[in-house]
Amino acid sequence: MRPEEAKSRIETLVLLINRYNHEYYMESNPSVSDFQFDQLLKELETLEQQFPEFLLPYSPSHRVGGAPSKEFATVTHRYPMLSLSNTYSSAELAEFDARVKKAIGEEVEYVCELKYDGLSISLTYENGILKQAVTRGDGNQGDDVTNNVKTIKTIPLQLAPGAPDFFEIRGEIIMPKSVFEKLNTEREENGELPFANPRNAASGSVKMQDPAAVARRPLDCFLYQIPVSNGLFRTHMEGLHLAKKLGLKVSPQAKLCRSLEEIISFINYWDEHRDGLDFDIDGIVIKVNRLDLQDQLGFTAKSPRWAIAYKYKAKEAETVLLSIDYQVGRTGAVTPVANLKPVLLAGTIVKRASLHNADIIKSLDVRIGDTVLVEKGGEIIPKIIGVSLEKRVVEAKPVEFVTDCPECGTPLVRTEGEAAFFCPNEDNCPPQIKGKLEHFISRKAMNIDSLGEGKIEMLWEAGLVNNVADLYDLTYDQLFGLSKTIPASGGKPEKKLSFKEKTAENIIKGIKNSINEPFHKLLFALGIRFVGATVAKKLAFHFKSIQHICDATFDELIAVEDIGERIADSLLTWFARPEHTMLISRLEQHGLQLTEINHEPLTSGLLSGKSFVVSGVFSQFSREELKQQIEKHGGKNLSALSAQTSYLVAGENMGPAKKAKAEKLGIPIISEDDFLKLIS
Repeated sequence: MRPEEAKSRIETLVLLINRYNHEYYMESNPSVSDFQFDQLLKELETLEQQFPEFLLPYSPSHRVGGAPSKEFATVTHRYPMLSLSNTYSSAELAEFDARVKKAIGEEVEYVCELKYDGLSISLTYENGILKQAVTRGDGNQGDDVTNNVKTIKTIPLQLAPGAPDFFEIRGEIIMPKSVFEKLNTEREENGELPFANPRNAASGSVKMQDPAAVARRPLDCFLYQIPVSNGLFRTHMEGLHLAKKLGLKVSPQAKLCRSLEEIISFINYWDEHRDGLDFDIDGIVIKVNRLDLQDQLGFTAKSPRWAIAYKYKAKEAETVLLSIDYQVGRTGAVTPVANLKPVLLAGTIVKRASLHNADIIKSLDVRIGDTVLVEKGGEIIPKIIGVSLEKRVVEAKPVEFVTDCPECGTPLVRTEGEAAFFCPNEDNCPPQIKGKLEHFISRKAMNIDSLGEGKIEMLWEAGLVNNVADLYDLTYDQLFGLSKTIPASGGKPEKKLSFKEKTAENIIKGIKNSINEPFHKLLFALGIRFVGATVAKKLAFHFKSIQHICDATFDELIAVEDIGERIADSLLTWFARPEHTMLISRLEQHGLQLTEINHEPLTSGLLSGKSFVVSGVFSQFSREELKQQIEKHGGKNLSALSAQTSYLVAGENMGPAKKAKAEKLGIPIISEDDFLKLIS
């Protein structure tokens, strides 16, 4: 084929395939079969490989993913992406309506939209071509995730004819429930931990470094806000109609409401029907429709005065407590888990719920056979929050918490002042061994990303690893061909997992690379009780080596900032055991870092003398990253609120008890945006 013929055919194929994509994903009305579509896409990819000079920026071949990126570039938003004020009651909603009408001096028309539970995104199109996709971040700056977003088929790479030269629109990337359930089923079959909820799965997927991996997780996107009209429309609803005309996916549920009663009716309708959606929503967003009135109302420091989010409360259901299992965690803590009579809750069948600890069981006075109230607030395992005493059966008896470890039979212990019972047999109790191995390889610890939880399970069952030092004795020959059969269950056939050549090579390489991780990460990775990442850093920077920590006395340990008696006792107990002395010796022989070489310099001293407690879920940072920012600017992280706490940094889903305690102690509660202002 001559170059000019190839150029013409590529242009034709791109137009055709983009049109078929729109028909399939946006209109649910495909005009060609899957086979025909695949053949056209294959032809396009072949021509683009042969004639790369004719590759178009909006070619559908970009959707399969580009080259992996080591990090995402930070981009400053042209217009800030502000958060919304939240309300949970119709009374507060009425106050919002009254404030708006008082400021405007006339009746106001609102647009009500579903509040999608996902990852906020800003899309920029130039000359109709998708130029950039940026996460919300701190509202002023976000991550450039353009290559990953191009894999989302409901986001057009090219707008329909008539698009302005520059066009920006905001929305939410979500993972449909059907995709989420399938993904979690696959993860569980592979022995990996399931995602907590679709929101976390969507956010984690968009932040993956390999676009090809993102493409394998079918994400979706709803768009709902054009920050600047440029005279193209006069109302918010007209803006949504324009976006739809340009080929963008907007909410079909958006509705004009002309009174508070209509707004509340819309809220109540979707509270009742939201379980029927294939995506999660956590509330309703109410916006003033006319743009000139939005401009008149303006903004506060962190949110628009012309919009508010009504948040739904967690779903609840009644069912019967059938029995209680006791699970042993990595640290030996024993957690009671309730087995329930199956009940439909928030769109899923719930069979199990957390009971947290013995004190919670006692305070609830929960008994086997009781009718219990179960709440699901977005996580996988719901929790029991109450008991229906009037429905209690006569034969119901108080729960006797187990006295021996359900896994290894060791008598359980409970330290004064602690809520949990725990098994002290940390080096020989199977779930503790596996939990410590999984903790050791995790990202915040030794970062051996080639070993997932399922692989650790296989290695342990094969007798190849019994402690973390055993990982460094593994050889390629031991790994290659190692297999595990997963029995058939739930109507699914038997499945066999095995380590092939590449898998074995990657595991050995990952273990070898972990030798270079700094000492404070190794100290955290050892899984010593109460020694989290922050405590491990303080110990490493103070004592400089593991030998100095091992030799330290109780008084020397508690002299370190934020190291209390409980942590000191735990360290002394751990290092006193001969098995752990031998473990350290083996790690040293393998060349791991047992001394702290460099103390990372401070970025600034802006937070010097201030202490913080971080709680909730954040958009710009993970909680750990937020804590790192605090330390980099001279601040101190605290694990619990006290009169000495300077600030509580509050994210989404922060517990009400923590908020109430902060208010009682007079501790300022700040948002993620407020925190960023402190360090800017």
